[in-house]
Amino acid sequence: MPPPAPAGEATWNEAKARHAARASFLGSMLEYYDFYVYGSAAALIFNDVFFTRAHGAIGTLASLATFGVGYVARPVGGMVLGHFGDRVGRKKVMLFTLVLMGASTFLIGCLPSYRSMGILAPVLLVLLRLAQGFSAGGEQAGANSLTLEHAPPHRRAFYTSWTLTGTQAGFILASLMFLAVSTLPDRQLFAWGWRIPFWASAVVVVVAYWVRRRLEEPQEFRQKMEHDRTARLPGVAVLRSQPRDVLRVALCQFNSVGGSIFSVFALAYATGDTVGLSRTTMLWVAIFANAFALVSQPLLALLADRIGRKPVFIGGALGFAVTMFLYLHALSTANIPYIYIAAFLVTSCFFSCLNATWPSMYGEWFSTPVRYSGTAIGTQVGVGFAGFAPTIAYAILGDGPGGWIPVAVLVAVAMGIAAVSCATGRETYRTPMSELGKPMEPAAAHVPQPSGTR
Repeated sequence: MPPPAPAGEATWNEAKARHAARASFLGSMLEYYDFYVYGSAAALIFNDVFFTRAHGAIGTLASLATFGVGYVARPVGGMVLGHFGDRVGRKKVMLFTLVLMGASTFLIGCLPSYRSMGILAPVLLVLLRLAQGFSAGGEQAGANSLTLEHAPPHRRAFYTSWTLTGTQAGFILASLMFLAVSTLPDRQLFAWGWRIPFWASAVVVVVAYWVRRRLEEPQEFRQKMEHDRTARLPGVAVLRSQPRDVLRVALCQFNSVGGSIFSVFALAYATGDTVGLSRTTMLWVAIFANAFALVSQPLLALLADRIGRKPVFIGGALGFAVTMFLYLHALSTANIPYIYIAAFLVTSCFFSCLNATWPSMYGEWFSTPVRYSGTAIGTQVGVGFAGFAPTIAYAILGDGPGGWIPVAVLVAVAMGIAAVSCATGRETYRTPMSELGKPMEPAAAHVPQPSGTR
């Protein structure tokens, strides 16, 4: 039997909490399978398929820029989908994001090349990438909010961390798919082989949609709706009442710069002319590091439930900043054992600290009526810079053995911003659900009450 809920708290059901975590895991796996499939293709394939007339480094820059375009749409998706998630429910929006992402990804796999259609081919690619970004803008915030509100009070970080563990699973699945097709001869790979990972997303959509259809809205959210305490304009309400918390989330989310550098830039850098490693080698490195993260993230989330969110998050940000220097140096030496060790430290250890804690920490800074909107707006504004980080990194990459140093400094600055921003927030791991989201400033004591409530 679960322990009784504190006074004023909604009771929780372990079976529902597990189902919410499972649904969030699968949905996040699909969303980020699709996102990372695109990232891998942008680093390895699209410069030849869609940017045929842009040769060499210019083609790679153009290809990586389309990866960043998806992040332009994410803040818009966060605002729009966050609004409906707080108004009509988490489940409906999560089903919508699932279908939109799956359809966009499948259609990318159907696009003709530049040689076949000319300039229209990259234009359609960018439009579908924008649809992917719009979907991703609301996915994690919804999954995190729903799982947090279903979770037991003493295990909120653990249950909510499964959303980001799904992200790692999506990364592994995308890398395995590209590993399989990369064995094809280049002629077949660039003609049709690259399309297979995009088409395969349809299978994951069906499974994840079936699981999510069986979800229930959290009791915490239902109670707010029953008592007519939802905000008419949740985005406006949270920006008026908790602007500092939204900004804090955005700055904390600069940690995603490290993830995009590891998953996209490093792949392009290591397989380029400067280093010359094979696609297969680098895909196996990514699989190795993220496979260990599947284990380390839930364990680190349990630690965050025990000692607090902030120590784990700040330690992860600072550790990532240091070990990214090791990882990029390892790539520049093309020393395979060194690369594996550095990748383990960067991803399996320190990036896992971040992914284990921020899904619960961000959500706990907001109250239920505006949680989806506050988390979605903050995170998607923050990740906007991360989307273009691979392009920026490629542009500032220097010549010679130490050319990677400016990129490592870029990552260190982003991680430093995330760590300092987290340090300014309040610790919430022992705060009851009914007390979450009460602003630190006394003047903003009633979160859903600004003119946006009904």
